[in-house]
Amino acid sequence: MADEPTASPSLSTKKPTAKEFAKARRGPILGAIFLMATSAIGPGFITQTATFTFQMGAAFAFAILVSIVIDFAVQMNIWRIITVAGKRAGQLANEAVPGFGYLLGVLIVIGGLAFNIGNIAGGGLGLNAMLGIDAKLGGLLTGLLAICIFLWKRAGRIVDIVVMILGVGMIVLTLIVAILANPPVGDALRQTVLPDNINFATITTIVGGTVGGYITYAGAHRYLDSGLTGPDHVKAVSGASMNGIFVTGIMRYVLFLAILGVAASGFLLDSADPNLNPAGAAFQHVLGDAGLRIFGVIFWAAALSSVIGAAYTSATFLSVFSKKLDDGWPLRIATVIFIAVSLVLYLAWGAAPASILVFVGGFNGLILPIGLTIFMYIGCFRQRDLLRGYKYPVWLLVFGTLATALTWYMGAVSVVPIFEFITGA
Repeated sequence: MADEPTASPSLSTKKPTAKEFAKARRGPILGAIFLMATSAIGPGFITQTATFTFQMGAAFAFAILVSIVIDFAVQMNIWRIITVAGKRAGQLANEAVPGFGYLLGVLIVIGGLAFNIGNIAGGGLGLNAMLGIDAKLGGLLTGLLAICIFLWKRAGRIVDIVVMILGVGMIVLTLIVAILANPPVGDALRQTVLPDNINFATITTIVGGTVGGYITYAGAHRYLDSGLTGPDHVKAVSGASMNGIFVTGIMRYVLFLAILGVAASGFLLDSADPNLNPAGAAFQHVLGDAGLRIFGVIFWAAALSSVIGAAYTSATFLSVFSKKLDDGWPLRIATVIFIAVSLVLYLAWGAAPASILVFVGGFNGLILPIGLTIFMYIGCFRQRDLLRGYKYPVWLLVFGTLATALTWYMGAVSVVPIFEFITGA
């Protein structure tokens, strides 16, 4: 970001024009959209999509569709409620139901810790694909680098730019694989709405990996920095959230088609490989070793960015317990400790990195409906006080309430399979 021009004393109090005001707000708004999009299609989602596509084939298309629908219901409601109220999720939850903000903070921190263990695991898989080193060592290097980057504030901007560029690279690479792999598009489209089988555990996992835990609130919290809060800015909020949902929805389906083409060709994963990277194996099958190396670079960068983003967003929820953690060095120290604890737990965990990435999505899918319930309660019953008298759209309340009920049901029927997956039962 360029330095602000120096103004003369006579011009220092000049009121900014509408164009200048919009330009100043553009960064936080784009940052909110980008944060939401990159969080939703990070290493966890990529690995979960590859794993389940190899297991279920074209039937997994239905899970992709359901995840996009739930994503829409969750993000449209959460973004609107937080930005209309102009308050962070923890504070808002506490005002709605005394003490619930503390519960939400604990859940997000636990879920974020699980996510970050998975993100570090993803960094290990990325370095393994890129350089061939052991995934555990790769995870260690990723975690240590994330701590160094966070302590050096200026490095964060560089990482953001690099990840944005590589994010575009991931989209292009995935499109190439999707075309070359020649997936059965007709069967995939049919099973998007009429699947041969439905597995609620996979849907819960993919939903948790795209909109669970800290991801639910990351974009909305970032949007608060734009200053465009309150009922008067609902249209801008809706537009920003819709753009993020649109981008991630397309990317999810294209990635699914790319992996489906490889799976449909008869290619089998080596489940005995402790460094197995299902998505990397698919890209290697289509593009060879060069494709695997390029995929490794992009996957590792996404994982590194996710480690920092997940740790920071999760740490911000600690401010509900102490205002000292709201900003500045206390928050930075808490974030570094968060990353360090995630790294230690990853190194101590004996599960394969790919299995960790799948499990953390399922875990966060299980806790998603708890936070969603309190925000639907705010939208339904606390419009006058917490939402500044804003008249909430009935259709959005109905859509959000149905999505909340669905996530509760899916969580109830999925909790045993999700924990059986990680324990190998």
